Amino acid sequence: MPTEIDPNNPPWGVVAGILTFVGSIVLLILMGLLFVLPAIPNNIKGDPAKITQFVSTDKTAILLQIISTIPAHLLTLFIVWAVVTRFGKRSFWKSLGWSWGKSFGFWKTAGLAVALFLVGLAIGNLVKGQPTDIDQMVDSSTASRYALAFIAGISAPFIEELVFRGVLYSALQKTIGIVWSVAAVSILFALVHVLEYRNNVGVILVISILSLSLTLLRAYSGRLLPCYIVHLIFNGITAIYIIVEPYLPHSAPDLEHKAPALIMLARSVRTLI
Repeated sequence: MPTEIDPNNPPWGVVAGILTFVGSIVLLILMGLLFVLPAIPNNIKGDPAKITQFVSTDKTAILLQIISTIPAHLLTLFIVWAVVTRFGKRSFWKSLGWSWGKSFGFWKTAGLAVALFLVGLAIGNLVKGQPTDIDQMVDSSTASRYALAFIAGISAPFIEELVFRGVLYSALQKTIGIVWSVAAVSILFALVHVLEYRNNVGVILVISILSLSLTLLRAYSGRLLPCYIVHLIFNGITAIYIIVEPYLPHSAPDLEHKAPALIMLARSVRTLI
């Protein structure tokens, strides 16, 4: 019978937490290479500049990079399960704190998610930036658009919360305290997204605010489920927009005049992709 533990005083330590975090990043890189390398044409192999251009512009290569995230996430889930349960000896969900914390039920959590998204919209509208790698992926093909929407809306919130505020935060909290743990996890979460959004300061600022808010929520509630729901709703709204954007009438010549609020909303959401 799996034993129940306190998610704020887990049996795994900082080393296990850090290795889980590092492992999740390494898996993303390795899976990306395994999926994309076979697609590189033989005539450009050995030319780093041409390979970089191919990987960033070829529709098939971009789709393969996105799809490679799925096996990386599945393997990360296995690592998290192994660390948290010690290969089935402990309860997975209870050990992670997969329940509502104090003062945070579904509606309050959902309200926080919407509020954070609106803050993100405002920042995206005020702080301009260049198109990001994610923008290019979304625009590359319909298949890439749908694949990215699935990962952003479903896979990423679940795996990222398990790694950052499930395994890593709880291990750090019992070792270095709440304040330093909040700071460390918030910074690490933001840093791993900087490469994707390096051309857009506004998006980096939004991700940083989201990261800090999620980690503070984990510290305050003592549970992981509220963090996941906030992350799920925040990313879910963006994922829906990724799918419906091609069908929006934002290209109509007189839309700027007739519906400026819609144009502002569309542009702001686009920066959050």
